[in-house]
Amino acid sequence: MTDRRPTGEPPEPGGGHRARHRRAADQDQVTPDPPTRRGPRPGRDATSTDHGHGHGHGHGPAEPVSKQVKRVLVIALVPFALAAIVGVLLLYPFGHQQRTGTNLGAGQYPVNAEVVSAVAGSCTPDSPSQGGCVLVGVRMQDGPKPGQTIQQAVPTDPGSPRFAVGDQVVLSYAGANPDDPASYQVVDFQRGTPLLVLALMFAAAVIVLGRWQGFAALIALGLSFVVLIGFVLPAILAGENPLLVAVVGAGLIMFVVLYLTHGFSARTSTAVLGTLLSLALIGLLSAVFSASASLTGLDEDTSSLMGLLGAPIDARGLLLAGIVIGALGVLDDVTMTQTSAVWELRKANPTMSLRQLYTAGLRIGRDHVSSAVNTLVLAYAGAALPMLLAYTLSGRTFNQIVSSQAVAQEVVRTLVGSIGLVAAVPITTAIAAAVAIREPAQGASHHGSSVADRVGRAAATGAETATVWWRPPHRKADR
Repeated sequence: MTDRRPTGEPPEPGGGHRARHRRAADQDQVTPDPPTRRGPRPGRDATSTDHGHGHGHGHGPAEPVSKQVKRVLVIALVPFALAAIVGVLLLYPFGHQQRTGTNLGAGQYPVNAEVVSAVAGSCTPDSPSQGGCVLVGVRMQDGPKPGQTIQQAVPTDPGSPRFAVGDQVVLSYAGANPDDPASYQVVDFQRGTPLLVLALMFAAAVIVLGRWQGFAALIALGLSFVVLIGFVLPAILAGENPLLVAVVGAGLIMFVVLYLTHGFSARTSTAVLGTLLSLALIGLLSAVFSASASLTGLDEDTSSLMGLLGAPIDARGLLLAGIVIGALGVLDDVTMTQTSAVWELRKANPTMSLRQLYTAGLRIGRDHVSSAVNTLVLAYAGAALPMLLAYTLSGRTFNQIVSSQAVAQEVVRTLVGSIGLVAAVPITTAIAAAVAIREPAQGASHHGSSVADRVGRAAATGAETATVWWRPPHRKADR
């Protein structure tokens, strides 16, 4: 067989032994251009010589490094996971009898009913209206007297709802005489069916696009509601510190959602770590600036809650809890997207250095975070739109409006959450680049690798030669 070693290169020691291993294929020696930068070894030792029978696969240096990185991630995340579990066990109100609206003096039982008639009529003394009233006949579908039909006088003021025959409505029953129509009041519409249809459309869209991963995301969403309804709300109502409960609940939600949706991997663990650090920053900033801005957290809803409970509640802590939980939804999206972007960059170009990988990931993050911040601001503005309209008509100056309690707490909520999102990009990108650069590059094994890939990997490690195997098509090995 012809020795294809470049002219002038001295013969290799033990050439006879190597010749016996070249019967199945020809060996090409390719000399890459001199490297301008020495990067890390992407998953194999490019200077080692591969043999046809499988020696020298180059897994020696890559595998221990990958295991070491995963070990570091486990060591960093396990304490947080244990803290979340211990926090749930300590803060959950075991044995606490949760009070309801009935025994708090706000007992109003909902009763489903259907409108069977609606005619103009006179208003009752209890329901005066300048625009007149509509006598609505409703047949109760459940409650103390299912099947019974009663009449209710509903005002026709501009802000009052309009009822028509066939509407599914909700009555409020005060718990008095069930045969007395005065014990009932039409308060709302039944919305279960349209909301269920919308939820099914949402689930179908997620599953069609995400398939099994989308299905896992829906399960994670359901578990998030379980944590909120089953732990966060009962713990706060039992008198626990709202901020502490929110931090523990957010940590539990984060672990469940990210690992269930994206699986247990170094990539997911990197996103979890970035989310934890960014969430801690959001909690710190919200505590500092809510105190410096003298935000009490007292608004109409909080005051009503305190009146029902008959006991003081940490209103500022409730405000901070809302900031932490509200920011988590957008935060894990940013961190997971950044982590995936860095991993894909690493996969597309295994020769990138740590700095190059971080810089490229940061460029992607700038575009993402600008959209995320805009989304967060508009979401808060949309939710507070009626309040903003009311303040606009009040004749106050812009400074007076922004400085008011109701608006200022929304400003703090928005800006703190946005700062956390901005900080999440460099934090997560740095962690992801540091982990991904030490992960074995996919396709780093010599089997199935192209000549260009092997030359690029050899150049990245500073090797002067790259050993490749090439088998001509439709040609049997030399005998």
